[in-house]
Amino acid sequence: MKSHPFVTAALALNLLLPISARAAGCCEGEGAFGLEGDWQPAKGGVGPKVVEITNASFETSRDLFADLNQDFAERWLHKTGYTLTVHESHASTETEVRAILLGADPDIVSFDNPSAIDELAVKGKLLPADWQGRLPNNSAPFTTAVVFLVEKGNPKHIHDWSDLVADGVSVVTPNPETSGRGQWNYLSAWTYARHALGSPDQARDFVAKLYRNAVVLNSNARGSVETFVTKKTGDVLILWESDARALLAQPTPRKLEIVTPSSSILVEPPVAYLDQNTKKHVTPRVTVSFLKYLYSADAQAIIARHAYRPRLTAAAAKSKTVFPEIKLFTVADEFGTWSAARKQHFEAGGIYESIAARTKPDAAIPANTTSAGPNHTN
Repeated sequence: MKSHPFVTAALALNLLLPISARAAGCCEGEGAFGLEGDWQPAKGGVGPKVVEITNASFETSRDLFADLNQDFAERWLHKTGYTLTVHESHASTETEVRAILLGADPDIVSFDNPSAIDELAVKGKLLPADWQGRLPNNSAPFTTAVVFLVEKGNPKHIHDWSDLVADGVSVVTPNPETSGRGQWNYLSAWTYARHALGSPDQARDFVAKLYRNAVVLNSNARGSVETFVTKKTGDVLILWESDARALLAQPTPRKLEIVTPSSSILVEPPVAYLDQNTKKHVTPRVTVSFLKYLYSADAQAIIARHAYRPRLTAAAAKSKTVFPEIKLFTVADEFGTWSAARKQHFEAGGIYESIAARTKPDAAIPANTTSAGPNHTN
């Protein structure tokens, strides 16, 4: 874990408990604040000279936000004279949501799917239902794609989605009933089949074949990585491009390479500020400023350096990061909205439920355990 003079990264979930010392003079108010134009502390505000905010984020974003936090904190100090301490919590999105609904109170969330933030709006009443319209690009400052990891040398000759339904190919992917990552993977397979084969019925049959080849359906992405990389189970792992690149940058028990398929859904991990918590902590100025900063050229270059696809294409060149060509279908074009896709495919009575009934996969399993899929035994 990196240590920075301006940023404290607190990884344990218990650090999401309320932080009492907040800088009222620094961070309240509305309008164009923070790094936009001239900024002055709120009238009469005194407040401590240290500002604290908390970001609850999906687990593989740890290194990304360590660098973003440091860069923004340096700018915030220069602009305002206030030192910024950012507490970080990293766990699966599903774990983060449960913690927040039980009383954890981050100022900012950065999750791997929009439904998780919808849940905080509907069940927790922590932000408005139309939160996605408050920031550009559906409140997703960066994107990624869905790719494959295979053993070095690609012994099963896996090159595209069509190869995942071949006999004798064992697939590892998170369960879309329990994992946001699993849902992005599923939607990528569905959109490939819908465009390659031509009809929803053919797409359903294709995706059913793919899930029949699923040797393991872990309950989250971390479990799938452990199954494939550490336990060396399966021929191919379906995962985010950013995660695949991060894995290849570190020593692993299995020699691996990335296969970029012909197409993917455009993965858009969203960010949001939680109004009720920023009001309570008197931090709306700094939290909204931080989220707007994520769209800046400097932040986008940091994002590209961590193998996420930036919204500003020039940022990739600036960071010297090369992203392979891939056809990216958007949720908006293919399904209308994420909520519509979720309702059609993942809720009770949805398409995945019927596919699961046909393939008879095992129930979701704990993140760090494995289970045999429909064509395999322990």
